[in-house]
Parts: sequence; structure tokens; C-alpha cells
Amino acid sequence: MDQAMWPKAMLIDMDDTILNLSAGATRAWQQLVDDYASRLPNPDRDAFQAALIAARTDYWRDPATHRPGRLDLTGSRRAIIQQALRAVGLPDATATYELAAQMAHELTEAILAGIEPFPGAVETVAALRAHGIRLALITNGEAREQRRKITRHNLAPLFDCVLVEGEFGVGKPDPAVYHHALAQLDAAPSEAWMIGDNLEWEVRVPQQLGLYTVWVDFAAKGLPPESPAQPDRIIHRLAELLPQA
Repeated sequence: MDQAMWPKAMLIDMDDTILNLSAGATRAWQQLVDDYASRLPNPDRDAFQAALIAARTDYWRDPATHRPGRLDLTGSRRAIIQQALRAVGLPDATATYELAAQMAHELTEAILAGIEPFPGAVETVAALRAHGIRLALITNGEAREQRRKITRHNLAPLFDCVLVEGEFGVGKPDPAVYHHALAQLDAAPSEAWMIGDNLEWEVRVPQQLGLYTVWVDFAAKGLPPESPAQPDRIIHRLAELLPQA
């Protein structure tokens, strides 16, 4: 993209925009199945994997558990694992809780260790900053886990503002999040872009507030038929924001 078209400010999501969370999490959940399926009363690996998938789907599609769950990710993983363990034949509540807690801790550490930036993502953010664009990193989730990612990948120095849901008190898509970031960057909505992978959090609501939106289709699947909004631009990696050599 021509640098002359860049805005004064950019609000950038972290997970599955800068950092490839999905790939790291998929590997960690798979490793959990490999490590524990044989230890269960019913050592059926496929059944345990199916139970975990069903439990994760149930948990994260429920609005009542979504926000509190992302503010206690290890706890939410424990609850998901508990449900799956019960489904494959561990009815004892105490034993199930203790095993699920151990598994959730190991899973969390594996997820964090396995997350890496998308190719060129950090370099792209650095280039945007060098060009003088004011930048905000906006991420939902609990403070401890999100800060571990930020620290490990040395992201904070690249941004003028870092806004973590667990620290700020609310997260996307609450309008207060975008307004606060814009105020920190001294930018009006018309002077800013919102960039991220979530069509609700990084497209529909920011558009309502007057921001230009860039949807990161990191999985290259295209817009779903039930898309809640039409982004102003679609990219697959942050590096596409830079002028092509």
C-alpha cells in the first residue's frame, strides 16, 4: 500500500493478528490429547479429542462464560477439560477437578511457549512506527497471560499505547476501549484504522465509531456467509500493509 494512504494512527489487535495464537493453541491441545488419553479409564484417543472439542465449543459459544472465561483462561481451560473428562468416564468430581487443574496448567504453559509471531508481523509494526504512525496495541484477555505474550515478544516498545482488557476493565467491543486508545494517540476516528481478525470486535463496532477497518483473514478462508460486517480492506498478514518492493 502507498505510504501516502496511511492514517495518523492504527489500533492493532494482538492474537491471530501479530501473534499466531491459533496454531500454537492447536498444537498444545493436540499434545494434551497425546499425553493423557492413554491414562484415562477409557483410553480412546479419538473419543477424548472429540469430547474436548465439544466442551470447548459449548463453553466459548455461551455469552455467559465468554468474557469471564477469557479473563481467567487457565480456569476456563480447566472447566473445559473437566467436562471432557466426565464425558469419557471420570465421574468422581474431586479426581476430575485435580486432574483437570494439572492438565490446564500444562496446557497454558504449552500454549504460551508455542505462540510465535506471523512472518513479518513484528517487522511491519516496527516499520509503521518508524514512519511516524501512532500505534495502539489492543488485546482482550486476562492481564497476566496477555502481558506474558507482550513481554516475551517485546511488543510494548513498538506501541504508544498498550490496552489489555484485564487491566483496563473492559474489552472489545466496548466503545470505551476504542475511544480510550484514540485519546491516547491524539487521533480522531476518521484518522485511524482498526486492524484485526475478529469481524465483530475489529470491524463492525469500529466501523460504527467511524474508523477504517482492516480485517486480517489469517486462515485465508474468506468472509463467512453470516459475516456481521464488511471490512474496508482484507489482508492475510500484517506485512501486506507495507509497500511491496
